[in-house]
Amino acid sequence: MDYFTLRQQLIALIRKQSYREGDFTLASGRKSTFYIDLKATTLHPEGAYLIGELAVELLRQKEIEVDAVGGLTLGADPLATAVSLAGRAHGYFWPAFIVRKEPKDHGTTRYIEGIENLRPGARILVLEDVVTTGGSSVKAIERLRDEGFNPVAVLTVVDREQGGTEAFAAMKVSLLNLATISEIKKLPSQSGAVDQHDR
Repeated sequence: MDYFTLRQQLIALIRKQSYREGDFTLASGRKSTFYIDLKATTLHPEGAYLIGELAVELLRQKEIEVDAVGGLTLGADPLATAVSLAGRAHGYFWPAFIVRKEPKDHGTTRYIEGIENLRPGARILVLEDVVTTGGSSVKAIERLRDEGFNPVAVLTVVDREQGGTEAFAAMKVSLLNLATISEIKKLPSQSGAVDQHDR
């Protein structure tokens, strides 16, 4: 199935499973009249499949080479697994990793889980479910750079188009997205999502 079709399926699934309207306070502290609870999509088997396949294809299109995928817990956790597994299915070896918000309070006391699978200086694709101002991924980039890794791009499932691109540009990291909030809001409410039985 082509990239455009898979992307439209993902946008429809996000609209159905994850888009809500009301009065919300975002992680950035901003107020919003809508909210994307993307875990309802990233933890959905069809959502995970679509995200993985689209991420692999987008990296191919952009000719971005990476060695590992992951980001700040908790939003990036299911994405890391989805993209790592999709990469393997297409012949890539991209270990997944998790960046903790605080260092582990026992044992290794480290920030990054899965670091054993990453080579020194590894090119990293930082994953985030929804980007508003980019704060979560900025933290992840800083932690990864502190450990000697090379974040080359941020890939988000949904770009809320509220400053993330500029924040990453200032860190010399590009932002890729699988969908934008404009595209999601254009769809009618409860737009039919595609599940595995419709493929």
